[in-house]
This record gives sequence, structure tokens and C-alpha cells, in this order.
Amino acid sequence: MGEGESVGAMMFDLAPFSILIVDDEMGICDFLYRALSRHYSLVEVAHSVEQAELRRCQQHFDLLIVDICMPSVSGIEWGRALQGVAGEVDLIFMTGFAELGDAVEAVRLGACDFILKPFRLEQMLAAVKNCYRQQLLVRDNFVLQRRLTSSEPLAMIGDSAVMQQLGGMIRRVAPARSAVLIEGETGTGKERVAEALHQLSGRDGPFVPVNCAAIAPELIESELFGHIRGAFTGADKPRPGLFSYADGGTLFLDEIAEMPLVLQARLLRVLEEGRIRPVGAEQQQAVDVRIVAASNQSLPAAVEAGRFRADLFYRLNVLPLQIPPLRERAGDIPQLARHFCQQLSQELGLPLLPLSQQDFQSLQCWDWPGNVRELKNLLERAMLLGQLPHILLDTTQKNQAGYPPDWPAVQVEIHHLQRVLEAQQGNKSRAADVLGISRKTLDRKLQQLGN
Repeated sequence: MGEGESVGAMMFDLAPFSILIVDDEMGICDFLYRALSRHYSLVEVAHSVEQAELRRCQQHFDLLIVDICMPSVSGIEWGRALQGVAGEVDLIFMTGFAELGDAVEAVRLGACDFILKPFRLEQMLAAVKNCYRQQLLVRDNFVLQRRLTSSEPLAMIGDSAVMQQLGGMIRRVAPARSAVLIEGETGTGKERVAEALHQLSGRDGPFVPVNCAAIAPELIESELFGHIRGAFTGADKPRPGLFSYADGGTLFLDEIAEMPLVLQARLLRVLEEGRIRPVGAEQQQAVDVRIVAASNQSLPAAVEAGRFRADLFYRLNVLPLQIPPLRERAGDIPQLARHFCQQLSQELGLPLLPLSQQDFQSLQCWDWPGNVRELKNLLERAMLLGQLPHILLDTTQKNQAGYPPDWPAVQVEIHHLQRVLEAQQGNKSRAADVLGISRKTLDRKLQQLGN
């Protein structure tokens, strides 16, 4: 195999792990390439450090297997140069000369292993497998950190007929590889449904959620697909994107209607080809990612308005799921309320709310424009203030005065936005959820209205 040639990475049964073998001995490169390409999704070779550095700048690699004794620049010297610029990459050094100094330096550089030539294939495979497992731990930790800093998934709880039907659909479509489009109002629990699809899919990779509206348009391409070093100002090292982190798992694209049109075209291509191209890279890399998208807007209406690509909508809408608003399943509210009270009591260290029949009746009569999220927020506020939910709802209802008939539409909108912000203690993200719009749209409206 020649330099720069790669394994046919569309074989999704291979472990999602990219390896670059660097050795001036073509026989060693060919031997390792044949062995490793049976197990891992991307394996490439280079016969000098110069060739390897060129490939590394074009493509992110999870592991570099480097011979120490190389022409021009040694593997150890290259390892020193990579410190602080190579991002999340592991090193395995090979050498035919057992020198203690090299071994010490390899350890200092953070190498995963130091292997003497000639070596047994089982020894190399074990070392690579260990690196792969460590990378999985890093990836899972990244996903966990994103989950801890994001909003908690809403509970998908309820015995109503519509929820039973939804649960049946989730179990039926979860094992499929096809994209899923989840539609529902803000706060209905779209992320929770997406997570349930992943848990029932049997996929080994992680569940990676991303809010398309929360990422600046100029950064979303790099966030999703990654970038190589020098791709743009400030890109001083290559960085894998969320597609790479979700390899083997599920990528949940929330508020997909907010994705710029140019990115919609790239996403369509990924769905069709199963390959991504990091920003600034010349070559593509294969990924095995199941896409679950969600929107609180009508995507057909967005298509008609020219804000969303029709071909992408049809590609995503293979397995559509519709989540009912809370007002259409009021019978589930007592069960949800008890669940949230138990959860909040543990989280806040406060006693359980003594919910009465009057509380349940008031909760079931409320319209819940913010759906399940609004219900949880109300119960949290009730628990913190030590007030019963029906009292809070009565107070809210009394404060919802109508608008004078002579007010212009702009003044009505300003007043309503201010009231919602006040009700959410100035939290714009929560206010946007209650209003059924994205945070970005709320900021734009406030700016336009001079607030």
C-alpha cells in the first residue's frame, strides 16, 4: 500500500479509531497496515516524519505508531515537536535499538507504549487496543461533561394512550439505522425521546446532544465536523468535531431549523455518504453516526419559506415522531408531578411537597405553554418558596391582566416579553422555552424592541 492510501472505512463494523503508521521500512508499514486495517476504521502509513506531519495536518489521527530511528528527523524529535499542538493523540514508539535514554524520553513524552523490534503481532495489537480503550474513556468523559453542563433530559413519563403509542413507536424504530425526525413544542421532551432511541438502538457509541441554535453560525461547521491545524485564525492544532465523538453512536441535532443553509447541504451529504470532511482538510473520513434531529418549528413551513432545504427534510423525515403537548395528555400530570417532586427533593435537599387533590386539579386545568419543562420549573419554584402549586398558579392567573385595546402590536409584544422574563427571573433561556422560540430569536427580538 502506498503512502496516503487508506482502508475502505465505510465498513461500519470496524472500530472507529484512526491510526497513522510512521516507519521508513516499507515491510513494517505493510505488515502493520494489513493487521490493523482488519480491526480499525482508518489506517494510513508514512515513510518519513515529513510525510507524517503533512498527513497529520490534513487529517486527525487518534494514534501515531512511530519508529524512533527515522531519516532526517527522528521519531523522538517529532514527538517533542507534537507536544501541545497535536490535540488528543496517543503515541506508540517502535525501535530496533534498546536504548534506555529513548525509553525514558518516550515515557516523558506520554507515550502509551515502547515496543522493541522485532515484536510479536499480538504485542502490537494489545498496545493499540489499550490506546483505543483509553480514547473511548476520553470520548465518554467529553460526552458526560456536555451532558452535565446541558439541561437535564425531561422525563418521558405517562400512561396516556398517546404516550403508550409514542413508546411503541420508539421501540419499533430504535434499532433502525435511518434518521429520525422528532417534532414537538418546546419543553415536550424531545431530547429525552432521542436518548431513549439511542438506549434501545443497541449502538455501542455515545449519545451526543447538540443545540444548533446555541452555537454561533461561524463556529457550527467546526463544532460538528472538526478542523485541521491552520484551517482558520486560532486553529493552532487539529480538533475532532462532534461527529467524531459520536462515532458508533447517536448525534442528536436539536433545533435543526436554526442550522444555516450552507451547513444543511453538508449535513445532507454526510447522511448520504457516511463521511465527513473537517474544516480545511483535503480528505474525508468515514463515520458511523445515527442522526436524530428535532425541531419545535414546522419544517414543512420552513421549507416553503426557503429557510430549510427540502431534500434534507425528506432525508430526515424517514421515521417521524410527534410528541404531544402536555395539555393534550393532562391525565399524565399527576404522575409527572410526583416524579418531579421526588427528583427535586433529592436534588435540593428539601422535604417533599404535600400535593393535594386541589393541586392536581389546578395543574391539570393549566394550559402549560412551556409543557413538561414548565411543569418542572413550577414545582421547583413551589418547593423553594414553600408554597403549594395551586396557590402559585392562582397568583399567576391573577397577574395575567389583558392588554388595553388601543395598544399597538409592538407595545403588546414588549409587555409580553417582559412579563415572561420576569416570571423566569430574567433567565433568557427559560423565557425562550416558555415562548416557544430559540434563545437567539429572543435576543434578536429584545434588540429590535430596544430592550
